[in-house]
Amino acid sequence: MLEALFGNTVVEKILFYLLVYRDGYARGISKTFNISVNGILQQLKRLEDGSIIVGQSKGKTRLYQFNPVYPFLNTLKQLLQNAMDTLPQEEIKKHYRLRTRPRRKGKPF
Repeated sequence: MLEALFGNTVVEKILFYLLVYRDGYARGISKTFNISVNGILQQLKRLEDGSIIVGQSKGKTRLYQFNPVYPFLNTLKQLLQNAMDTLPQEEIKKHYRLRTRPRRKGKPF
């Protein structure tokens, strides 16, 4: 959908992922979309070099999120949200669930 604007579909998926989950790491994004980790890492580096996202090391893992000082962040998020609203429900349920692990048994809502 936005691959013509972003250059490829991997960037689009990474940005959708960060919009929904707020942060993520390369292997987690890779598993979600069944894309090679190297492909994800290349695009994360490209986005980080462009100051669209920032990465922060936590132990051996590098966690990525949107750069809060990126001047077009609100506009980008609005564009992504508008594009996400047009995605098929099956794709949203498959890739963009807000909860990725089961709730502990007996935990109150």
